[in-house]
Amino acid sequence: MTLNEYNKSVDLFSDNVYRFILKNTKDEALAKDVVQDSYEKLWINYQNVNFLKVKSYLFSTAYHTMIDNFRKTKYLTNQDNIEYSNHFHNEQYSDIKEILDQAVALLPADQQSTLLLRDYEGYSYNEIAEITGLNESQVKVYIYRARVFLKNYLVKAENVA
Repeated sequence: MTLNEYNKSVDLFSDNVYRFILKNTKDEALAKDVVQDSYEKLWINYQNVNFLKVKSYLFSTAYHTMIDNFRKTKYLTNQDNIEYSNHFHNEQYSDIKEILDQAVALLPADQQSTLLLRDYEGYSYNEIAEITGLNESQVKVYIYRARVFLKNYLVKAENVA
């Protein structure tokens, strides 16, 4: 593809690609960004794209860029629509970190160290086994027992009040 053909593709197809993306996203700014990204990718690969196939290349690239954008923002929520008053209370102050630290301190040393390595430090079971000198199945048992203890400890009102 030549520079003239690239410019011609901008004139011929940019509006159609924009409308296609806008129809799917309902977001003008996103549609403009996707079109711009698609033409940027075309510019980077202009030597590998035949002008006769540039329309399908642009639509395909725009579609995949749009899907990638959806995947990136999939887990984001609109913070304006969240009702925060339902998510907290002002009745009594409790510092959950203090309570959790007290509960962890009650664990036997082996359970405490394996739980902290797994849940606080993020080590894998295999890495914890290497660090502690235990076998991997024993590490899993200690972590399971520690979590069961913490769960039972934290659900009792007298422990957290």
